Amino acid sequence: MKILLISSNVTVSPYPVYPLGVSMIASALAGAGHEVRQFDFLEQNSSLEALAQEIESFGPQLIGISVRNIDNVNLMNEQYYIGIVKDIVIRAKEVSEAKVILGGAGFSLIPDLILLETGADYGVVGEGEMLMVRFAENAARGIYPEERLIGPEIGLSGTEIVSARYDEKLMEYYLHSGNIASIQTKRGCTQKCVYCSYPVLEGSSIRTRDVRAVVNDIELLRDQYKAKYIFFIDSVFNDAEGAYLEVLEEMRRRNINIPWTGFFKPEGLNDEIVGLMKATGLIAVEIGSDAACDITLRGLGKRFSFKNVIECNDIFSSFGIATSHYFMFGGPGETQETVLEGIENIKALKKCVSFIFMGIRILPNTTLARIALKEKVLSPENGMLQPVYYLSPMVERKWLEETLTKAFSNSRHCIFPPDKVDNSLRMLHKLGYAGTLWDMLIPGAKAKKRERRVARQ
Repeated sequence: MKILLISSNVTVSPYPVYPLGVSMIASALAGAGHEVRQFDFLEQNSSLEALAQEIESFGPQLIGISVRNIDNVNLMNEQYYIGIVKDIVIRAKEVSEAKVILGGAGFSLIPDLILLETGADYGVVGEGEMLMVRFAENAARGIYPEERLIGPEIGLSGTEIVSARYDEKLMEYYLHSGNIASIQTKRGCTQKCVYCSYPVLEGSSIRTRDVRAVVNDIELLRDQYKAKYIFFIDSVFNDAEGAYLEVLEEMRRRNINIPWTGFFKPEGLNDEIVGLMKATGLIAVEIGSDAACDITLRGLGKRFSFKNVIECNDIFSSFGIATSHYFMFGGPGETQETVLEGIENIKALKKCVSFIFMGIRILPNTTLARIALKEKVLSPENGMLQPVYYLSPMVERKWLEETLTKAFSNSRHCIFPPDKVDNSLRMLHKLGYAGTLWDMLIPGAKAKKRERRVARQ
């Protein structure tokens, strides 16, 4: 069958990220013998007319739409994306009789309501590789499921997770927008953070891809696509089981040294491990510190203390690795006292950038949703499709916003609201700077980076 896969994501905060999920579904479908084409709504400047032209020229028999995000999870500047998905579905149906199937991480969080809201024909819940292949095989024989929602099923084993089928045109766009190329090494998360949907989407155990296949992907991106920066999109790169160490060892064995980054938890690290990361090219880390004092860390279900955050920050800084943290104020257990303590803790961190959020987006089937129901922050009738945020009943919103604004308004490396510097970073990408770029906000780093750029000209 001819199948068109559409990435509906339009968010570029804090930087554009290649639509890896679509390319992994494309790989599975192509491997099953289908003719697959990928279309990126962001790359096409959110043009519904460009979408219509693509559908009319390709003539797909099935249309799949990936929903990566429901909204931007930023209480200070809310953006809701399901309306965009609905517009894509409507336009696709205007120019084609092909069945429209939704999928993706965002869709799988609230599939029934999103399917109803957008008017798509079907939806795939959970991992889509096998489900989409089966759907396409049946559709080729004119067989369609009675139920509009398909799945979820038991997740793929690590070795069953295929390499992405990177699209040359899309890769060119994303590399031009920052030279960042995406790779996944594993699925699943063993952490028990009260707000997080990763265990809901990917399961609570780790499923690791074949290490050789992962590093083959790195070599492909480096050699064929000329990527200059790798982003490991795993929920947590440094998993407790140590699977990430096998990836690093294989990279070292093949003498791979390419700038890379990923998401980290602030525990389980030492000089030897960080030294190995540095030797393979680690240049920046994004740390899920999440709360700024021990009381609120426990409220979020974290297993580490703020002392661990400091130690993690210091060890990465000692190796010259750019370090950023993400903090959320207003979670369970937050009080005025913990807010003030957290502010001082963040300000005391050295040689790093901190992105600060107010409130926590409540998602279905999470511990935070149950807490919110118990505290009557959330009503049982609320399906959470429209963004709903948790703010501790012990902290008044206006006071919190004013307090955070006053605390961080004159700080270049403590960013509140968290998207305050997005426009500046996007402009730097357009000028040819590569990577995440928030590292230029670290005190003393900006001038140094500019000198390197001038030297290359």
